[in-house]
Amino acid sequence: MGAVGVPSDGGWGDPLGLSTVALAVVDADGCVEYWSAAAEDLLGHKASDVLSRPALSLLDDEAAAAVRRFGRPADGHWAGKVSVRHREGHRVELALEVRALPADGGRDGWLVAACPAASQRQWDLRQAAVRGLLHGSPIGVAVLDTQLRCRWVNGLLAGMEDVQPSEQGLAPHPAGVGGQLAPAVERQARQALTAGETVSSFEHVTPSPGSRLPLQARLRMRSSVPLRDGSGATVGVCQSAVDFDDQDRARQRLLLVNEASEHIGSTLDLERTVAELAEILVPRVADFAAVDLLDGVRDGREPVPPGDRSGHGGLVRAAHLSIRADHPEVVVDVGAATRYPAWSPQSRCLASGRSVRTAAVTPSTRWLSDDPLRRTAFVRIGVHSHMAVPLRARGVTAGVVTLLRWENPDPFDEDDLLLVEELSARAAVCVDNARRFAREHSAALALQTSLLPPALPHHTAVEVAYRYLPADAEAGVGGDWFDVIPLSGARVALVVGDVVGHGIHAAASMGRLRAAVQTLADMDLPPEELLAHVDDLVLRLAEEAEASAEGPVVVGATCVYAVYDPIVHKLCLARAGHPSPGIAHMREPVGFLDVPAGPPLGLGGLPFESVEIELEEGSVLAFFTDGLIEAHDHDVDTGLERLSFALAHPDRPLEEICETMVRTLLPDRPRDDVAFLVVRTRTLSPDRVASWDVPSTPSAVAEARRRAMAQLTRWGLADLAFTTELIVSELITNAMRHAHGPISLRLIHDRVLTVEVSDAGNTSPRMRRAGHTDEGGRGLFLVAQVAQRWGTRYTPQGKTIWTEQALT
Repeated sequence: MGAVGVPSDGGWGDPLGLSTVALAVVDADGCVEYWSAAAEDLLGHKASDVLSRPALSLLDDEAAAAVRRFGRPADGHWAGKVSVRHREGHRVELALEVRALPADGGRDGWLVAACPAASQRQWDLRQAAVRGLLHGSPIGVAVLDTQLRCRWVNGLLAGMEDVQPSEQGLAPHPAGVGGQLAPAVERQARQALTAGETVSSFEHVTPSPGSRLPLQARLRMRSSVPLRDGSGATVGVCQSAVDFDDQDRARQRLLLVNEASEHIGSTLDLERTVAELAEILVPRVADFAAVDLLDGVRDGREPVPPGDRSGHGGLVRAAHLSIRADHPEVVVDVGAATRYPAWSPQSRCLASGRSVRTAAVTPSTRWLSDDPLRRTAFVRIGVHSHMAVPLRARGVTAGVVTLLRWENPDPFDEDDLLLVEELSARAAVCVDNARRFAREHSAALALQTSLLPPALPHHTAVEVAYRYLPADAEAGVGGDWFDVIPLSGARVALVVGDVVGHGIHAAASMGRLRAAVQTLADMDLPPEELLAHVDDLVLRLAEEAEASAEGPVVVGATCVYAVYDPIVHKLCLARAGHPSPGIAHMREPVGFLDVPAGPPLGLGGLPFESVEIELEEGSVLAFFTDGLIEAHDHDVDTGLERLSFALAHPDRPLEEICETMVRTLLPDRPRDDVAFLVVRTRTLSPDRVASWDVPSTPSAVAEARRRAMAQLTRWGLADLAFTTELIVSELITNAMRHAHGPISLRLIHDRVLTVEVSDAGNTSPRMRRAGHTDEGGRGLFLVAQVAQRWGTRYTPQGKTIWTEQALT
């Protein structure tokens, strides 16, 4: 029979495991027919000495007699301790296990496994220690596989985590409610699995009402230990947890304050901040907590004390939380005005700026007698202790926190008061930060809204629809803008831009750039030249900001500028680091215009390029800022694909296309502000345009006047004949006197009557005031008096002087 050595490191190997056990096979006649090498080491008998010998000859007389007396085991299995003779003559105590080996004819043999009895006793002791640790100690233990599925859990951890304990062994079992690990447990276990080392943490927990543990806040230490096989490979995680009771209250309070510093104020959202305070207080400090803010705080204004003579003072319920889902103690809903009697703890707290603790609350408590609604609720649920603590930071009281106890039998004491005051002071700073941010955000949003066009002008060249969607409050107001600018000759300029950054500076910079683009557009500059001038402006603004103490006002911007001419059906555009517009043709797939990217505005020294594209009537163009296609849940390519889908079927109403774009591409709260402009192109009917070449002879002026008057008559605009005749005469005469090359006259009947005279000169006419004795110099002055607008635009062939008259 054989031996298994005890590991020198005190290992936990099974002494009857197949890798180390001593084995022998005995036939139906009781003779040895197999003898393992481990058996030779254990008893000193070589295989040649014992094979074919009776197995009982190896036992001492007492053991052999016992085997003969009991005979063959009824169930084919026997285990116990026996004394065996060593080859050298001394006795060896063995732990023995015998199992039947079925054979034909009913002549079963026997498989005998043995090890030193001392090794077996050590194994049994260790197994008992493991069972005691897993089932009798105050440590909750679970075994997770590499997929973080719970394979075994003891009863204590099952109670801690609200799961059912495993019946036997490593039975598969879900962890946590709904078959999932609690988020904190999963994060820690995954960290241990990834790092390959033990990870520990402390957490305040309160068992759920259906838990098998007492309903009392506890400090829980969780540990995650990687489990490795013999080769060192990680095969799972051992998750353990130990709960500490209230014996170390100071440490628990310190940990609660530390947790509050991380939990409260995680965002600059005011509602979320006060809700986080309530989550810290309930249920670890109180059974119910309510946060009431003074009027004005939620809007970002300075708090207005209750009873203020302006009539705006008062409290508004900002948040409340209870240990009970039905909130039986609530008499005011979130968002509603809250009123407390003059002698209530809340009123005294706000008036003095100091906390008010009522250790014992009874139906006869004075301030409850003046508040029957709350008195009824308190009596019904058994409220026995009450506290009111001010939310005060930077010398300003923003509100009051109310705490109640009825499930917790202990009254609020001085330690509780100090703890809540510390937590409220920290929360008050966060509330004040959120209030100030809300004020700045509102101011920036109001500034930006005032700088954007309140309504886009009606234009016969295009039909437009637009959206501006500000980012969520945390991101701040951005510098996105759009514009539709009427130009001479029935043309229209389309602009979308984006200033880098957020806040009031970005909004102010956006306003300056929008004004600059409008001014340059009135000068009828080509798109690439206009962007070059805006680029110079951004550089100049950045230099001014750098020289000032206010910090950067403009650090960069992107822009796309396009000019559409409905007479020739062409779009000329250039872009400065901005996304290319999308286009939906009537008979082709949706695409994006191939326009040279150009550098962003503010780099300086780099040229811009423009392209000219012919468009069919009814085409839909989409100009947008990058916030439309860049979102946290998808990349830019996905955003462009979704935009293409939204622009499909351009024959739909533009407002419907805008709604589809918002619904398809934007989340509920975009991280960046978004501006986009959707444009449907139109064409101007040829019968609303008339043009003639004018010879450079004095008699041609009269002929041009005659043709113009005849055209006005055909259009039904005879009431404009006198002023138009004056304009045509003056402009053509000036072209003949001061310019050269071919001269042409064009009339456009649109929302205004446009008169254009073109020549090959490149000098701009200048209006001046003529002296009393001057014979000339009054032509442009007269034109300016009778025309609504006039100006000059330059073309590759020369220049065009244009005037506009309102249709009567």
